[in-house]
Amino acid sequence: MIFMKVVILGKGLMLANLVLAAKDAGADIVGVFRYEYTNENRFKLFIKDLFNPAPEVTLIKELKLNQIRLKSANIPAFRKLLINQNIDMVLVGTWKERLKKEVYSVPTIGTVNVHPSLLPKYRGPNPYIQAILHGETETGVTLHLVDEGFDTGAILAQEKVKIADSDTSKEVREKSVRVARKLVSELISDLNNKVITPIKQSEKYATYFPNISGEEKMIDFKFQASEDIIRTVKALHPFLPSYITYEKNFFVVDPYSMQVVHEDLGSTNPGDIVLKYPDRRSLTIVCKDGKAVRFSNLKLYKFPLLTSWFIDKYVETIS
Repeated sequence: MIFMKVVILGKGLMLANLVLAAKDAGADIVGVFRYEYTNENRFKLFIKDLFNPAPEVTLIKELKLNQIRLKSANIPAFRKLLINQNIDMVLVGTWKERLKKEVYSVPTIGTVNVHPSLLPKYRGPNPYIQAILHGETETGVTLHLVDEGFDTGAILAQEKVKIADSDTSKEVREKSVRVARKLVSELISDLNNKVITPIKQSEKYATYFPNISGEEKMIDFKFQASEDIIRTVKALHPFLPSYITYEKNFFVVDPYSMQVVHEDLGSTNPGDIVLKYPDRRSLTIVCKDGKAVRFSNLKLYKFPLLTSWFIDKYVETIS
C-alpha cells in the first residue's frame, strides 16, 4: 500500500475540500499552501486569520496542518521543500500562478490540478461564471496533470455536475467542490491498487475564456436581452454584485429574486421602468429584446434601508 505524501495548493472552498479528500484517502498532508500568501500583505493576513478566519483556515488549524508561507510556488524554496520531503503528489485547486516545469515535475507521481469544468471546455479562470453565462445545463470537475499550458494536461478523472435553472455560481461551486473531494479521494486510493492511464485532451473541443473584466456587473438594458441579464447576474454571484443604475443612484440586484415578465408591455423602450412595487422593493424594466425583467428585493447602494422609500418617491413609472 502506498503511503502518499502530498502538498496542497489552493484557496477557499476548493482548498478545504482537497484537504478533506486527502484525509479521506489516508494521505500524509505534508503542507498546505494558501494562495493568499502569494498576493496579500503578510501582517494583514495574520490579523484576518486571527479574528475572522475563513472556513478553510479553521479546518487547517483544527487538523494541525503545516502551512507553507511563501510568496510564490515557483521560487527555489518551494521546489526545495518538495525535493527534501520526497513529495509524491502536489494537488492544486484555485491557483492563479502558472507553475513552472521545474516545480510541477518534482513530485514522484505528479502534480494534479482540480479544474471545475468538463475539460477541454472552459479552460482558464472563472469556469463557474462562464458555464452559466453560456447557458450550460451541466458543467463538471476534471482532475488533470499539470503541464506547460493552462488546464491543458492529460485527464485523470472527470465527473459531471448539473446546473439547475435557479443556480448561481455559488451553488455550482458548492456542488463542484463536493465532487472534487470525492474524485481526489478516489484518485489517491486508486493509485494503491490500479494503473491510471492519463487521457490526452482533445483540442477540437477546447475553449478558453480569460478573466472577466468586471464591467459585466453594470446591467445595460439597451444592449442586453432579458435572459442574458438574468444569466449574467446569476453567473457573477457571489463574486461580484450586479447593479441597476437610475440617474446617479445604484440598486444592488438580488440574484434569487428575478424573473422575466411575459406580459403585454405596450409601447416601451429598453430601459423603461414599467412597474414599481415599493413594498417589495421591486422594479420591472424593459430589456433589449422587448421583454421585461422584474427585480425584487433590491437594495439601494450605501442606503439599503431607504430603498422602498426611494422607489416610491423618485423612480417614475409609465404604467
